[in-house]
Amino acid sequence: MSPQNNPVARGSAVPGDKATLDQWLGYLESIHPSEIDLGLDRVLLVLRRLFRRNPAGRIITIAGTNGKGSAVAALEKLLMASGRSTGAYTSPHLQNYNERVRINGADVSDDQLVRAFSRVEIARRDTTLTYFEFGTLAAFVLFEEAGVEDWVLEVGLGGRLDAVNVLDPDLAIITSVDIDHVAFLGDNREVIGFEKAGILRPGIPAVYADIDPPESVLQQAAAQKVQLERPGETYQLVPCDPGMAPVGCLWLEQARYGDRVVLPDNGLPVHSLAAAVVAIRQLAPELAPSAIEQVIARLTLPGRYEVLQQQPRVVVDVGHNPHAANWLAARIGRREAGRVIAVYAALEDKDVEGVAGAMAPVVDEWYLAGLDVPRGLSGVELVNRIGGLLRKPVATVSGSVKVALENALGGAGPEDVVVVFGSFYTVAQARIALGKAPS
Repeated sequence: MSPQNNPVARGSAVPGDKATLDQWLGYLESIHPSEIDLGLDRVLLVLRRLFRRNPAGRIITIAGTNGKGSAVAALEKLLMASGRSTGAYTSPHLQNYNERVRINGADVSDDQLVRAFSRVEIARRDTTLTYFEFGTLAAFVLFEEAGVEDWVLEVGLGGRLDAVNVLDPDLAIITSVDIDHVAFLGDNREVIGFEKAGILRPGIPAVYADIDPPESVLQQAAAQKVQLERPGETYQLVPCDPGMAPVGCLWLEQARYGDRVVLPDNGLPVHSLAAAVVAIRQLAPELAPSAIEQVIARLTLPGRYEVLQQQPRVVVDVGHNPHAANWLAARIGRREAGRVIAVYAALEDKDVEGVAGAMAPVVDEWYLAGLDVPRGLSGVELVNRIGGLLRKPVATVSGSVKVALENALGGAGPEDVVVVFGSFYTVAQARIALGKAPS
């Protein structure tokens, strides 16, 4: 659909080079009638207008239901530690749009984004782009202008038809495959796996991070003669010897290298971290295991099992589907003291019943909140959907995450842990309520 036929876009004035980032983001939200419009043809057309040739940098594409952000952050830091200039593109953001595009570890500036948006706008002409597609191309512009050597790109949705997939990767990672975005990707792991495996290319190296890949992923890898690295097959994750390394860690063993890398328990999904390590050993084989261990030990990621305060401890996590909730519940379940108090808010198109069912066994008290954002569930709607699934009572139902968090903290003792989860919006509002600066 062209802007001339798009009633939303027709009245939208192009912001221009002197506009603010917020003005540009408002424009991006207005120029396409749909938030999601999967397909590569439109993006590829604009890409060819922006670049006469393929990017000179190496492309690493990362897809998966959960764990993508952790793999991106780990690989980004590892590449930088190896001396490579690196760009990282992730989505969504927690508090500032700038978080989506990093060059050598630093968020790009408003001015850089505005300049890139202006270039994409000129190149798109009458081609429609969604908010995500426009931003993806702008990230490509910034990486190319900066001349970064490695582009670490996180797929937004699925893989095969995602805008990121217009570029052929030099290495691909699939972190996990589970049920999410059913309306776009399907309702079973085999169909979703097929979509995510769409980032594979004939003969390129790839890593599947989880232990149970769908047959659809294995079939596509075999058909394209992809050497697929997998835990339990080409590398092993085994508990560390307490006498040789810190308790609470895993050894990553690869026979081809004849050594081990310690993956400490730092609150991030260990399979995603392992996939990043397996990838870096192909991309930068000169990087010593000790250097890899130092990077992983220091790695943190806002919104991923992030501890915001102590006594009572407040942990936030962006997990928003049952697969992520099972991981979060398992991690919380290892605690030995205090109660677990949940603050939960979610979007209406998410499997809130599945999330609540996964978390219910480890939660002692629930505080439910509404999300006043597009597609957000009200607190009343949320309790109507999950109230009957909870093993412990709902203490309060609030209109906002801020109020729910205040109520939860008011009832918490110093040994308790308050876990805030359900979406990026939920975590962002909790961080703001606690006075945390944008990540």
